[in-house]
Amino acid sequence: MKLNTIQPAAGAKHAKRRVGRGIGSGLGKTAGRGHKGQKSRTGGFHKVGFEGGQMPLQRRLPKRGFVSLSRYDTAEVRLTDLQKLPVDNIDLLCLKQAGLVPAHTLTVKVILCGELGRAVTLQGLKVTKGAKVAIEAAGGSVTE
Repeated sequence: MKLNTIQPAAGAKHAKRRVGRGIGSGLGKTAGRGHKGQKSRTGGFHKVGFEGGQMPLQRRLPKRGFVSLSRYDTAEVRLTDLQKLPVDNIDLLCLKQAGLVPAHTLTVKVILCGELGRAVTLQGLKVTKGAKVAIEAAGGSVTE
């Protein structure tokens, strides 16, 4: 192979579109720009997202990003945390007083992490399937 014989593949290169070169080209007269209006003019430029004076979409939508407003409402508690509590009847208020969940928490979910060696009764807490099996295996119960 010689450098002076290298060519692009057949069909890879094509001629640039020549607009405004007569009606026989298919792009004569208005050169594919249509009739009248800002976009037909030379220098007819408008901002990205400009909607002709209508309030643009990016200004109509609320700006709160991708941060969930309810991200602090739910907290997770491990089985090992329940093991450390001195009480047997555990509910949301009990967990808040023990400092396991923040004061503004609305719901708590108990997850299977660690072991539970004693019988506890959960009231008004959400529980994963694995955690429920572990609690019932330790002699405890879960009430919704």
